[in-house]
Amino acid sequence: MTHPSSSPLRTRLLPALLVALTAGCALTEPVVRPEQPLPAQWAEAARLDEPAAALHDTWWQDFGSARLDGFVTEALTTAPDLRIQAERVVQAELALRQAGASLLPSLNLSGDSGTRNVAGNESSSTSIDLGASYEIDLWGRIAAGVDANRAGLVATRFDYDAARLSISASVATTWFQVLALQERLEIARQNLATAERVLRVVQARYDNGAASALDVSQQRTTVLNQRKAIEPLEVQVRQTRSALAILLGRNPQAGLTPDAAGGNERLGALQVPTVGAGLPSELLLRRPDLAASEARLAAAAANIAAARAALLPGISLSAGAGVGSAALLSLADTTRTLSISASVLQKIFDGGRLRADVDIQRSRQRELVESHRRAILAALKEVEDALADGVRDANQEAAEREILAEAERSLRLAELRYREGADDLLTVLLAQRALFSSQEQLAQLRLARLTAAVNLYKALGGGWVRPTP
Repeated sequence: MTHPSSSPLRTRLLPALLVALTAGCALTEPVVRPEQPLPAQWAEAARLDEPAAALHDTWWQDFGSARLDGFVTEALTTAPDLRIQAERVVQAELALRQAGASLLPSLNLSGDSGTRNVAGNESSSTSIDLGASYEIDLWGRIAAGVDANRAGLVATRFDYDAARLSISASVATTWFQVLALQERLEIARQNLATAERVLRVVQARYDNGAASALDVSQQRTTVLNQRKAIEPLEVQVRQTRSALAILLGRNPQAGLTPDAAGGNERLGALQVPTVGAGLPSELLLRRPDLAASEARLAAAAANIAAARAALLPGISLSAGAGVGSAALLSLADTTRTLSISASVLQKIFDGGRLRADVDIQRSRQRELVESHRRAILAALKEVEDALADGVRDANQEAAEREILAEAERSLRLAELRYREGADDLLTVLLAQRALFSSQEQLAQLRLARLTAAVNLYKALGGGWVRPTP
């Protein structure tokens, strides 16, 4: 014989049993990562004659430029690309909130009121209904979807950190290009002045009968070529300033004046920091883009679990309560209803759609695994390339400085000997070309060294630290 209190007891125990059953039956899927061995050390050795700078999240300050510090700080606040990525983070947060709402029951309130007139007989009715439904996540399908969205949010946040690093590096390299172009423009103007000075000497010798018309024509050609080289550099300076203004979120037509673009800072005064590369195995923890790729592997595993759970039967509970009255807006003669039901749903035939979805998610997982492996290989190459570029460009710059010193000495001697009639104009022309070329090469090598340092900071993650879960 059943005890009178057994029915309420079953009512209290049923939710607890359902929770325990749900926890025990939820499907899980392991996170698959690529089997990619990492080298023990870098193949390219960094320079050992200077102490290595430690990685930190304000790495651009190592170049010793207050202008660059201000530009990067501004870009991290106003850059359109960064604001776009910030909105993607907001969207991922809302998607997670939306997915999490599926774990909670839903409530619906509806009301109806009307009047009918049939053959002169008028009748009124009013009803209010409250319904509740809840899907029991027996196999963890909904929870897996929440996990996938949570992993997607983590990946999007890491993408934002990667965008910050990319914006900072782009501002630094673009600003260095502005300074390099301004220096090259100044060199071109100085070379024009040098060519004009030599032309005056040639003209004076020609007037005195010591030089030929050919000498005058050749030197005038050199002057014209130097004058022609100035305008393209002026255009490049303006275009690069506009590119920097866009990175800062400014109007390219009026957002960056020449003084604001460079001020009194010069390319040669900037410091070229030596960056400590650390070990290759540390790279996976340093780079936000690799962390984002790994988070997407976790999302892929959760999507597979959700797809597998969708193959199994679902259980849902629903309850409803209503109040109805035969008279419009009257509480008299009311009718009350209460209903509680449970339903089980199992797909019998869907043409293989659900199983195909599982296969699609597994294929997507394999794709992401290979994409992650490719990202690791690309990151390793970027560090190697930046290390090699830094060492090579430093050696090239040192050699070019010696070449420049000799080219300046050669031009002085060539001019002196030409004035004295010991050499012809061809020697002066060759010395001018050697000097002009060396000055141009030195400016470009200085830019290459600064760019290589920025690329190395970026390849190593720019001092980014993975947040603690």
